[in-house]
Amino acid sequence: MYDMGRRAFITLLGGAASWPLVARAQQAMPVVGFLHSASPEPNAHLVAAFRQGLNETSYVEGRNVAIEYHTADGQFDRLPALVANLVRRNVVLIVGMGTSEPALAAKAATSTIPIVFAFGGDPVEIGLVASLNRPGANVTGTTRNNSALDPKRLEFICELVPQAKSVAFLASTSIFNPNRTTETNLMAAARTSRRQTAWVPSRPR
Repeated sequence: MYDMGRRAFITLLGGAASWPLVARAQQAMPVVGFLHSASPEPNAHLVAAFRQGLNETSYVEGRNVAIEYHTADGQFDRLPALVANLVRRNVVLIVGMGTSEPALAAKAATSTIPIVFAFGGDPVEIGLVASLNRPGANVTGTTRNNSALDPKRLEFICELVPQAKSVAFLASTSIFNPNRTTETNLMAAARTSRRQTAWVPSRPR
């Protein structure tokens, strides 16, 4: 559920947004809150993906849904006030992007408004969700890197290539540095599957 690509995340955004929007179809135009931890300019593609996700569920900004954008510009101490403003606006959904801080601030502010997040950390470790398969409460989302998913990746590989006796993991050091938790999880999964594993760092030219 959490280790999704761009297409899956777009679908999640649209789907999550549709839950409260359908419930309020007979009311005034619903408002969705978009909260990013950084500046908006470098993240225009995320805003575009968000709009596309809504469009794919028949919600078009300005036609049948309004979107209120807030960015913290890297100043995380501004997030509680930004979230409070969204709660006062009675938004039907809060989307937290960039880092974990927007989603954490939203979770601290409301237990009823649905929250969708996307960042690269571990949502369980920081207390954002209860578990990966059962996030619980009013929070769900995606994460790009999560060491808890490494055994599942190895399991998929073994199912795809059951005759393989050894598996190598290739990762770019420019975007990801393997930590001890990742190594420990992979080694434990490898022993269970009776495969040999090797970590192969890939350095950009």
